[in-house]
Amino acid sequence: MASRQCHHCKQWIEKDEPHDCWTTTPAALTRDLPEDLQDAWERLRDTAMEFGEQRVYASHNSIMFSRTTCYFFVRPRKKVLEVVFFLGRAVRAPQIRSVVETSRLKKAHVVYVQHRDEVEAPITEWLQEAYERSDALSAKKPAASTARKGANKAPKKTAKKKR
Repeated sequence: MASRQCHHCKQWIEKDEPHDCWTTTPAALTRDLPEDLQDAWERLRDTAMEFGEQRVYASHNSIMFSRTTCYFFVRPRKKVLEVVFFLGRAVRAPQIRSVVETSRLKKAHVVYVQHRDEVEAPITEWLQEAYERSDALSAKKPAASTARKGANKAPKKTAKKKR
């Protein structure tokens, strides 16, 4: 039988065999983690689920947590869990490895977690703040404010009709 190699994952696929290497799950991303990181992942997930209704899904190499938009995600690595959460302010603390401005309103904060015991305050407080503020940080401008911007523009010139 003829087979082909997937250009994404380099796996060999037999003819007519279904293959979707982009589809993944949180379980698949965390399956091969060391025990300490698995425990830390479970504690992160359980803590986030206590915040309220949300959607948890895997996207490529990350596990996303979102209400209407993503408020934090976890990238499982070999030795750490890279946790990235979005706040409307920059936080300075020893746990935070970097802060990146992702939009006019949002700042992404990167934290590395290596053990279950690290999933406690202040990290859990920042995650809860990100959960509570996610809708406000991703909200689009109200129609009234965009209408005001257009009010300052000069009217368009119209072409005169020939008689």
